[in-house]
Amino acid sequence: MRKNVAKAKPFNFDYDPKKTALVIIDMQRDFCAPGGFGEALGNDITPTKSIIPTVRKVLDAARAKGIPVIHTREGHKPDLSDLEPAKLRRSSSIGKKGPMGRILVRGEYGHDIVDELQPIKGELVIDKPGKGAFYETSLQKHLKKHGIESLIVCGVTTHVCVHTTIREANDRGYECLMLEDGTAAFDPRDQEAAIRMVNQQGGIFGWTTTSDEFLKSLK
Repeated sequence: MRKNVAKAKPFNFDYDPKKTALVIIDMQRDFCAPGGFGEALGNDITPTKSIIPTVRKVLDAARAKGIPVIHTREGHKPDLSDLEPAKLRRSSSIGKKGPMGRILVRGEYGHDIVDELQPIKGELVIDKPGKGAFYETSLQKHLKKHGIESLIVCGVTTHVCVHTTIREANDRGYECLMLEDGTAAFDPRDQEAAIRMVNQQGGIFGWTTTSDEFLKSLK
């Protein structure tokens, strides 16, 4: 029986906290700190860095309520054996040396999650070679094992890894609530479009709301 309701678009999102997980997408230094992959692509990281306090607030609330937390990190093995040539062709900085180590490579300082959002014991960390959190990972198996039906999604970037994960989750039967102010894109136009694409047509991919509305629903 679902007990909690969050005011959302296109209509209220109801969920059972015992069957819900918080998924924090790619809040890594490579996307949220100077010298990382985000800047290597020529982006201003101000938007991705600015959501850290909001995500932390949601993270603290989820932990306090006993909601499982899942963190994801995009990156590749040191030998780049899981890096598709087509991806490298479009993102040639992957694997190259940067201020925080090799860019988007597992084990490097830049690949890890920002200090403010570091996982604690018991929280799952999904290392993914692609944009979606289900591709070549154990996420689906983990969610099924723990009876998860709903996902609260935040992180970066909204129109790429967040969107891909929500679309993957949607196809697998999960109901997703994306936090509008807990996600960010480098370009505000992409952010606006990504939000609209989730909740349009009756919630074709899921629901969107603010962090405040979600936190209200927890209480």
